[in-house]
Amino acid sequence: MRASNESRASGGEHQARAALGSHSVIVPLSLFDAYIFDLDGTIYLGDELLPGAERLLTQLRAWGKVLRFVSNNPTRDPTMYAEKLTRLGLPIPVDEIINPVVTMTRWLLTTHPDAVVFPISEAPLIRALTEAGIRLSSNPAEVDIVIASYDRGFTYEKLQIAFDAIWFYKRARLVATNPDPYCPLPGGRGEPDAAAVIAAIEACTGTTCEVIIGKPDPLMLHATLQGLNVDLADCLMVGDRLSTDIRMALDAGMASALVLTGGTAASDLEPLPVQQRPNFVLERIDQVLPPSIWQQLGWNDHGSAD
Repeated sequence: MRASNESRASGGEHQARAALGSHSVIVPLSLFDAYIFDLDGTIYLGDELLPGAERLLTQLRAWGKVLRFVSNNPTRDPTMYAEKLTRLGLPIPVDEIINPVVTMTRWLLTTHPDAVVFPISEAPLIRALTEAGIRLSSNPAEVDIVIASYDRGFTYEKLQIAFDAIWFYKRARLVATNPDPYCPLPGGRGEPDAAAVIAAIEACTGTTCEVIIGKPDPLMLHATLQGLNVDLADCLMVGDRLSTDIRMALDAGMASALVLTGGTAASDLEPLPVQQRPNFVLERIDQVLPPSIWQQLGWNDHGSAD
């Protein structure tokens, strides 16, 4: 990925308040060369595509734009994500998808290749670590690293192992896959995410999580854009979370678009200073395209997903 001397992170030359939707919508005036999309709450919610996702991605591919997809959800690996997206009508190559299963495995291999690891996680991460040759153990006397992750099978037994490895034996470090407090579900519901597991371990051990691999950590962005000859100034991050998607873009100095279909409401932006806000605010993901292009394509916003 190429660095740029002049960042467009301010979004100035792209920005316009839209004639579409509510007064809170701010859309780009022009196209970017590369688009990084969050998945949960941005492309789909549960098992349904969100309005406009299919036609937007189809159009961007037709123009030859660089597309990447990044999620903080470690309950699936990239192959599982690709299979789900294909079922939803969006065939996306596996190598365009990055999530903490990928970045956690890479980080351990790079920084702690000989560590003994206890993952509090679901099967995809455990499988990836095993396939990478990383030694796993539930014996707290030999654990070097405890991984806190989104785990719908989290039990007191797992918490006890983490407690013993960190507090009693005083040998293990705590790291995590992602900082999300919850995962949004259809109907306004949600599931407790990795932040709840992190908090439980920190509360009983008195330790602090040292590394969180997922968004907004730069490791996630670097993994997503690895090998791409694209300036950050020509990339747009599109997601539904201020604390992860938008924060990662802000920290990297790249433009960002918040879509109000997942974990954030327009009212959440009101108390934020300008420098902490996204460049663009969208009611639906296909508003990534400028209004002039909507007119050229004959699009409307009647809620169709295609």
